[in-house]
This record gives sequence, C-alpha cells and structure tokens, in this order.
Amino acid sequence: MEYQVIIVGAGPAGIFAALTLAQAGIDRVLVIEQGRDLCDRQRSEDMLCGWGGAGAFSDGKLTLSPEVGGSLGDFIDTKSLYALLERADGIYVEHGAPDRMFGAMSPRIEDLADRARLADLELVPVRIRHIGTDNCRIVLDRLQKTLADRVEIRPRCQVQTLLVEHGRIRGVKLADGQILDSRFVIAAPGRSGASWMKGQAEALGLKTRASPVDIGVRVELPAVILKDITDTSYESKLIYYSKTFDDKVRTFCMNPYGEVVTEKNGEITTVNGHSYAERKSANTNFAILVSSAFTEPFDDPIAYGLYIARLANLLGKGAIIQRLGDLLAGRRSNHARIARCLTRPTLAEAIPGDLSFVFPYRLLLSIIEMLQALEKLAPGVYSRHTLLYGVEVKFYSNRIHVSREMETEVANLFAIGDGAGITRGLLQASVSGIMAGEAVASRFRQ
Repeated sequence: MEYQVIIVGAGPAGIFAALTLAQAGIDRVLVIEQGRDLCDRQRSEDMLCGWGGAGAFSDGKLTLSPEVGGSLGDFIDTKSLYALLERADGIYVEHGAPDRMFGAMSPRIEDLADRARLADLELVPVRIRHIGTDNCRIVLDRLQKTLADRVEIRPRCQVQTLLVEHGRIRGVKLADGQILDSRFVIAAPGRSGASWMKGQAEALGLKTRASPVDIGVRVELPAVILKDITDTSYESKLIYYSKTFDDKVRTFCMNPYGEVVTEKNGEITTVNGHSYAERKSANTNFAILVSSAFTEPFDDPIAYGLYIARLANLLGKGAIIQRLGDLLAGRRSNHARIARCLTRPTLAEAIPGDLSFVFPYRLLLSIIEMLQALEKLAPGVYSRHTLLYGVEVKFYSNRIHVSREMETEVANLFAIGDGAGITRGLLQASVSGIMAGEAVASRFRQ
C-alpha cells in the first residue's frame, strides 16, 4: 500500500484523527485538504475551506457538553463521551487555548435557569472554553507544527472519488486523475465538503438520513442588555417552542462584545458572529434559529435553506439589516432609520431592507415569539432598536450510518465530523477524529 491511512479533510475532525494516529506510531499517513494552507487562507475567500476548516475563522468555542455540538452520544455512553471531550479540550489547551472556562454550575447559573423557565425558555447548561477568533489561527498553527514531521499534508489537493473494491476501501482518486492506494480512508470533509460527501455516499450505496436545517437571524443589541447573562454563562443556549407552530427555536453562538460578520459559502452570503479575545465592541450578538425538517414529498432541507439564503441575497445584494421596530411596523429599514438606531451596527456592509420579504410566515412568527420570550428574561431584547441581520443558515450534512467506531458500511472507510452529519461543533468534531483514529490504530495492533 502506498499509504497506511488517508484522511480527507483538515478540519478539526481530520486534524485530531491525524494526531491520534501519530501518537499511536502509525506511519505513512496522508492528510489531503482541498483548501489552502493556514498561512495562505483569507477570510474573504476561504471562510470554510483550508487547514482548520470552518473553525479557523470561527470564534473558537469549545463546548464541553455531551448534549451540545453533535450526536456522538448515540454511539458511546455519556461518561465515555465526556472523558473524550475533556481529552480533546486538553489538547487545545496544550496548543494555546486559554485556561479560563465559562458556565460551570453555580448558584448564579441555577438562578438563570429558574428565570428562563418563568419566561417559557429552557436553559441548557454548558461549560465553554472560548479561544477567540484572533487566537484560533495561533492554536491551529501549533497543531499543524505538531503534525508537520509525523504525517504528510497536501493542501490545495482535491479528492474526486473514494475507491472501493469488493466492499472494502482501496484508496482515492484525485481531481487530477492520480490514484492513491491506502488500507484505510477517514473521510472528514467538513461543512465545505458536505455535498461531496453526500455524492460519495449515494455512489457507494451508504445509508444516510436527512438532518434538519436551522434558519434564522443574527440579533445585535447593546451588550449591557445581556450583560447579566453573559457574565454568568458567557454563552447561554436557550430553547423555546413556538406557541403558534410548536417549532423548536434556539439561541446559538452568543458573542459578548462581539461583531457580526458575513460568510461566503459558494455563491451565497450568510451572516454569523464572532467575539475576540482582545478586541471588544459595545454590542452583543447571537443567532435565533428555527429548526425545519421535511419528509414527503420534499426531503432536501439543504436545498430549502439555500433557497432562503439566495432570496435574501437577491433582495439585499448580500446581507440584510433591519431594525426590529421597522419589522414590527411592516416597513423596510433604510439608511436614515439605521443611522437613528441606538444600536450601532458592527457589520457596515449589510444593506437596510425588509426581512419579511425573505422569511415565510411560520419562521418569522417563531423568531418574533422567541424575542418576546427573551424580553421576559432580559428586558431590552424586544426593543425597537434591536437589529436583525439575515439570513443565518446552518446546513447539516446528511447523516451517514456508521458504527460505534465511526466505520461506514464499506470496510475500512470511516466518516467523521460535520461533513458526515455526525457533529456540529469544534469539540465533538475533534472527538469523532479521536474515535476513528483509535479504531484504525487498534487494527494495526491486531
């Protein structure tokens, strides 16, 4: 065999699979990444693709909770999963992640949970380590240097096809036609490789199931409004079930003193939020997302999310910004109204517009109901000066059927991370890499 193991993708899942194999002494390991090397990545061009995956330009939240960030709890017991989360977290700390942890259980957290219940909200307690957008590249650079002399890394190299013979993986075919043989392949394509992974699964006859798509807005308001909450737990994960439709609505990616940013995903522009370790704004931002699942006759939630994002881009020529007061009054925001807003927007490129032309009634009403519930918990959230940016869409890959070791129905082919629909965050993606790496390493010892 030319290689013992080929890892497709150099996001957190692929990196931690490579680390695990290197620590086990497995040689002839190749990591293939279709994007650029970390030093060559640019936010405007390589938001999701390249060394570090989507995590390179995220604000680096490591969530130490078995319930948040993926579905690995379906494969191993809670105690074992928590131990792996702690292990992965420790590796990040060894490579420069800050020591400070937020959200440990305390009387203040318990009081916040009680207040949330009175507002028809459920607080999901989580412990979070915040790396910070400005520190993510430093940590990823150190991880790369740890692997540099132990595995081969090929950036800007694209895998076209997974090669299978007699139900067993035999290697990969690159976009330039080159064939690389390997005893094992670990597919960790990340968010940017979700469509590729879906195509490979269909071609190989792998069992998959569609995941819901989360669609919503990025909310921005003065940091003082949520200061009590963010001082207590940094990021509060709050769940609400809409009164009208009983849809699940949740807060996501809360960024105290952060900034709203855009993301390029192919031909579409969506919004997101960051918070830095050093640089601080006067605002806090977070997402409100509504989960949408489909069955018959339509079962393509990714296509639905793309349709909503394209509609927003059509109307706003990119990201749209609107005051909540304008939305409730049934009018579009314009530059003059945004200029009078007490919340100063951190995303200057957003175009004032009307989000009611973008969202279906069901989604829009669920978002408004969530804001009303949050007002009971944190007065000021439902202010007419609260800013809404659209759209924010979280695409989750079709979930591939894998074993407890992350192995697919094709022998020696493993599928891990966000691209396999198994995880949705940095830490669980990293753990899925450890799980696959350990499974592969154990077979060399047999």
